[in-house]
Amino acid sequence: MISLSLDGALAEITLDAPEKLNALSLEAIAELDAAYAEAAASGARALMLRGAGRAFCAGRDIAGVDPETDDVLGYLGAVEALMRRIAAFPAPTFAAVQGACLGVGLGLAIASDVVYVAGTAKIGSPFVNLGATLDSGGHALLYERLGAHRALDLIYTGELLTGAQAVESGLFSRSVPADELLAFTRERAVRAAAGPTQAFLASKRLIDRLRDEALWRVVAEENRAQAELRDTADYREGFAAFQEKRKPGFTGS
Repeated sequence: MISLSLDGALAEITLDAPEKLNALSLEAIAELDAAYAEAAASGARALMLRGAGRAFCAGRDIAGVDPETDDVLGYLGAVEALMRRIAAFPAPTFAAVQGACLGVGLGLAIASDVVYVAGTAKIGSPFVNLGATLDSGGHALLYERLGAHRALDLIYTGELLTGAQAVESGLFSRSVPADELLAFTRERAVRAAAGPTQAFLASKRLIDRLRDEALWRVVAEENRAQAELRDTADYREGFAAFQEKRKPGFTGS
């Protein structure tokens, strides 16, 4: 599910479950966390995160999740810990985002230092279809970059941004043609790995201080809100509809 390769000073982590659009189970979150820990211990001077196949990460793998017994707080707590590890990685981190970048996948991008996206990528958190709310820092990103009205527009409609639109809106670093994305990201990660690592880390720490308080406060509040929504009828209906591949019928309860 998760693979790590070390090539000189560059570590490359791949989400490798293309058949499920690299959606992440709790076990996969633990594997990914371990991969980042191993990459840090290796002394890598830059890291690149990518998804295998046509998607970056479609979010949480809920195919077998029963909302009646779902430990949503346990899952989101693991996601928060992973995001904190990514954000604190002791070298520049890059994410190459193609296809779906949703939910937890969006959180992985938020926690990375530099995010290059394919112009045709699909970015957002269509939680409206699950009777759930955004998590993994989605509220912080959308509000900070888009403002309240546009953020709530995307939340209420479940509409997704293309990679090009996301970059134009200031969400991520830059948009790249899909067939050039991996080579483009890898070249810049390799270049960073040969650069002044301590100077990069000084800048990273300064940027982190500016964003961390708001981001992690919102993540904690998102986790609590998601846990409360688990007990609603709409949450159970949203999960059932997804698993049964049908349109949900929400009642507002």
